[in-house]
Amino acid sequence: MSEKVDISKQLEDLTVLYEITKQLASSLELRDCLEKTMHILAEMKDMENGTVTIVNPLTGKLEIEVAHGITAEGRKRGKYKIGEGITGRVVSTGEPIIVPQISEEPLFLNRTRARGNISEQKKSFLCVPIKDGQNVIGALSIDRFYRDGISEQANTDLQYLTVLSSLFAQTVVRIQKVNRETEELYTENLKLKRELSEKNKINDIIGNSSRMQDVYEMIHRVVDSNATVLLRGESGTGKTLVAKALHYNGKRRSKPFVVVNCSALPETLLESELFGHEKGSFTGANERKIGRFEQAEGGTLFLDEIGEISNSVQVKLLNVVQERSFQRLGSTQQINCDVRLVAATNRDLEKAVAEKNFREDLYYRLNVFPIYMPPLRERRTDILLIAEFFLDKYAKESGKNIRRISTSAIDMLIQYHWPGNVRELQNCIERAVIICDGDTIKGIHLPPTLQTAESTKKDNPYSLAVAVANFEKELIIEGLKRNNGNQTKTAKDLDTSLRIINYKIHQYSIDPRNFKI
Repeated sequence: MSEKVDISKQLEDLTVLYEITKQLASSLELRDCLEKTMHILAEMKDMENGTVTIVNPLTGKLEIEVAHGITAEGRKRGKYKIGEGITGRVVSTGEPIIVPQISEEPLFLNRTRARGNISEQKKSFLCVPIKDGQNVIGALSIDRFYRDGISEQANTDLQYLTVLSSLFAQTVVRIQKVNRETEELYTENLKLKRELSEKNKINDIIGNSSRMQDVYEMIHRVVDSNATVLLRGESGTGKTLVAKALHYNGKRRSKPFVVVNCSALPETLLESELFGHEKGSFTGANERKIGRFEQAEGGTLFLDEIGEISNSVQVKLLNVVQERSFQRLGSTQQINCDVRLVAATNRDLEKAVAEKNFREDLYYRLNVFPIYMPPLRERRTDILLIAEFFLDKYAKESGKNIRRISTSAIDMLIQYHWPGNVRELQNCIERAVIICDGDTIKGIHLPPTLQTAESTKKDNPYSLAVAVANFEKELIIEGLKRNNGNQTKTAKDLDTSLRIINYKIHQYSIDPRNFKI
């Protein structure tokens, strides 16, 4: 009969061992597989308060990785110096320890407070080291009640836990290695992306979105060419910055960059402004004037709002674009020019051509290399980058120590449709800096247009669900900032699993790379 009991017990032990091995091999998340293992020990082996403690390589302290039946607060309290308490002694000596009765052991610290009043505890405490070769990396401990007191069963359990600890050691080393390699790959990938981004980046233009990467690519393709560039896009999208980038990153950078706003001048003055005039060519022309084409010789002439020029100016401009020569008003002398032309408009030139408001031949001469500037609502991932740039700029100008933008304010910025594009965002942040008296831009500092339900597209922006979600997002962002964007460390910091953190990061569209230093 005794042999049958022994065989049954061995089969039971093997079954538990098999289930635990399956769990340890099933996941790349250490806490997840260890928690399942502790649950199996509690359910199938009556081993309560199963705890795995790992040495933190940064602090040198023992920290609870998982603890079955212990609260989150208890896990946080469960930190020991090596050599301190029973667990610390096991790690220090590398030898297992059995405490026959917890209530009678003065070294038992009960920092987790999971066992209540330990003076009333009749349970035994078993703790074995977790070793990687000769190196002790942690400890495995359980509580067990022995009806007949400490017996041979306790030693059998200790041997069983020692076998488990070797499996745990292999799992810890394997997962830490995978996480380390993953982190290294992620860091290397991030480094390569940054290098590519820096290579394509244009000074003074902010944005890493795919739409802006397309713009950077177009700029690099045409920057050293003499081809005429037509910048298309809504007002406030940064066409002037692109025009400057084309000049100052190209081979004409040492020559003049001249800007003419075609919509700011009436027809008669615009013609004189562009081509110049001779003394006495019209009333008020008291001396010769050098036009913008001559001023830009060898450099770049940027014609902003080109869609607003009159038909007569279009005719003369066409001649300059075709022949690269012009005449001053009141002169018959032909002047040759070597100027790179960049034009910009927010008008629908195709429609203007169809309606005979813009010359078709001039349109085709200007539209040699078009670059489309996307509106801010189509590059929402850039909104926070741009907002933080302006925050830093205006905080320095005003002498204020404003360091960040709150999560609620970020939500409002991201969800607003920005009809005025980057220019409107710039004015918005400047206003917020003026109003803000603390170190954080909050939703109340933003203009009323951003705080309406219509603009934020929230059915009930003040609902409990939204408030909780915003608070949760704020916690995760703060955690990522503290941990340099490391999701594993953030999960541990917030006392949750990496799986949950990854899910929340995806849910709230948080990019951990933004918090890398």
